[in-house]
Parts: sequence; C-alpha cells; structure tokens
Amino acid sequence: MPTTETEEHKVLRQAVSVLGKRHGRTYDREQLWSEAAKLGYLGVNLPEEYGGGGGGISELSIVLEELGAAGCPLLMMVVSPAICGTVIARFGTEAQKQTWLPALADGTRTMAFGITEPDAGSNSHRITTTARKDGTDWLLTGRKVFISGVDLADATLIVGRTEDSRTGRLKPCLFIVPRDAPGFTRRQIDMELQASEKQFELTLDDVRLPADALVGDEDAGLLQLFAGLNPERIMTAAFAIGMGRFALARAIEYARDRTVWDAPIGAHQAIAHPLAQAHIDLELARLMMQKAAYLYDAGDDVGAGEAANMAKYAAGEACVRAVDQSVHTLGGNGLTREFGLASLITAARVARIAPVSREMILNYVSHQTLGLPKSY
Repeated sequence: MPTTETEEHKVLRQAVSVLGKRHGRTYDREQLWSEAAKLGYLGVNLPEEYGGGGGGISELSIVLEELGAAGCPLLMMVVSPAICGTVIARFGTEAQKQTWLPALADGTRTMAFGITEPDAGSNSHRITTTARKDGTDWLLTGRKVFISGVDLADATLIVGRTEDSRTGRLKPCLFIVPRDAPGFTRRQIDMELQASEKQFELTLDDVRLPADALVGDEDAGLLQLFAGLNPERIMTAAFAIGMGRFALARAIEYARDRTVWDAPIGAHQAIAHPLAQAHIDLELARLMMQKAAYLYDAGDDVGAGEAANMAKYAAGEACVRAVDQSVHTLGGNGLTREFGLASLITAARVARIAPVSREMILNYVSHQTLGLPKSY
C-alpha cells in the first residue's frame, strides 16, 4: 500500500476541491450533482465499459472528502455509486449492468439502499424483510427505516432474506425495487437534522418482482451484502473527514484573524493546541480510510472489512471533536448562521451513529480482530 497519494490522486483531489469551493456551503444539491456527473466524478469508481471512470473506492472517497471539505458533501454518493453501483458492478447480470451502471455514472438515475429495520438496525442476521418465490417471481414483504434519498431515487436496492432450501435458514439477498412498484410505499421521517437528503420509512407489502430483480447469486449471502457495506463505511469516513476539515478550516481562519488584546487568539496555546490535535486526528483517520479503500480495491474483502470499520470509527470520532473544537474556538459566532458551523454539531454525530454505531464497531474489532468472546 502506498503511504503517499499518487500524482493522479493529487490532481483529482485538487480538481474536486475547485468544484466544491465554487459551490460552497450554500450549494444547490441538484446543480452540484449534475456538474459532478458531467465531470465524471460520480462514476469514477465504476467500470469504464459501463461509462465509469475505471477507478475504485479510493478515487470516489477522494471526491466525497473534498466536496465535504468545501462544505457541500453529497450524501447520495455514499449510496448510489458506492454501495449500489459497486454491488451491481461486482455481482449484477449483464442486463442489470447495462441498465444501471451508465445511468448511475452520468447521474441521470440514482439508487437508494435499504437495509436498516425498526427492530434489527443494520444487523443482517435479524432482518425480517423476506422474499419468497411465487412461480418465477419474488414476493417481498417487510419494513425499512432511515433510508436516505428514496424520493430522489429511481429504485432502491433492498436487503431481504430468502430461505435456503438445503438448511431452511434465512440468508440475505439483494433486490432492485423500482420506486413505482405496487405495494412499495414510503413515509418521510420528521428529522430534527436538516439535510437536503430526506429520511424515509419504507413498507413492502407483497411487492411482486421479476426473477431478474435479484442481484447476484441467491446463495451468495453475506458475500454480496458486505461488498456494499464495506464501501459504505469507507465513504462515511470520507464524509466525516471532509466535514471535519471544513469546520477546522473555518476555525483556523477565525483564530488567525480574531485579535483580543495584542495578538490573534490563535497565538495562544489554549486555542492552537486543540486545533492542532483535531488536525492530527483527521489526518490519522484519513490514513486508515485510504488503507481500507486500497484493500477493498485490491480485492481483499476480509482486510477491507476490518480497516473500513476502523476508518469509520476513527473518522466519526475525529469529526465530532473537530466540529466541537471549531465551534468552541469561534465562541458565540460559532452558533451563528454566518459561519455555517452550528448545524454541523448535529450532523457530525451522524458519522458516529450511521451506518453502524461506534459500539458495534468496537464489538467487531474485539471479536474479529482480538479474538475475544461474544457477550451476545
């Protein structure tokens, strides 16, 4: 794994940074999405033969991080090209690839991702949404919550469970559900957090799907699911690092200019040291994110799983601390609309909670990495 970025990555980072700064904190989501698509950034991780850039999650995470650092992160990048695009590219049929990948790459179509359930969270072993065969069709029934951007998406990649004919056990499977499918309804969740992407509760009431709605092998189970969940964690880390960098940049600018008595407040160690620590934390989180992306793009799903969880944990913690310290540095000004930091106090916590809580990541590391016994 390279310890420094390649020249290509540096050029990509700089170009996306220019785009992000042009749109800024008051960005229009649709305009930015369209422009990012035209420049090839949305599909940078998708195969060239299907209209993508031929890169990987390494490149896509750079795009999201730099947009976040400019104050205009696109949350649906975590979902549409990273999760759904990756899963279809790796496991989809040729027809599914032809139908979805070029459109996801050029931004003309988007796809949401539905895994979280009211009683299961993101625990794939407790998902109750089930799919059963009816002739050659599938019937999908269940509920999902906190699903982002369903109103913007042309379809939702739903995680359900089917019965293994050999063992009788339920195993996860992925289905493409069109937004207008009969029996597929949504209800917007009233969130205190303000974001351009809304959250929804989904109900699937015997949604009839053709055989080709199934993505990948019916027997592949967790392999296909984690092909999408690892990129989700990596991209969430990118989202958090970008947000933390944006907040930190505003604080540094303020600390350089704001003068009390004879010197800028940034000259005082009580201000400077916490900002320096926040910068170090963000840089360390980025290194783990880059490691996770490298391993994933190299095809090491097991190694990527561990690193992606660690990266998401580290980035979430670093983001919360960076935002908190940045607001504190500005004092009362940190709570004004002018500086654009107050809303990040709530937004930063999303990286700690979603798509998997920090406690579940600690469980993963203690069990999978350290080999400690489970308490559940």
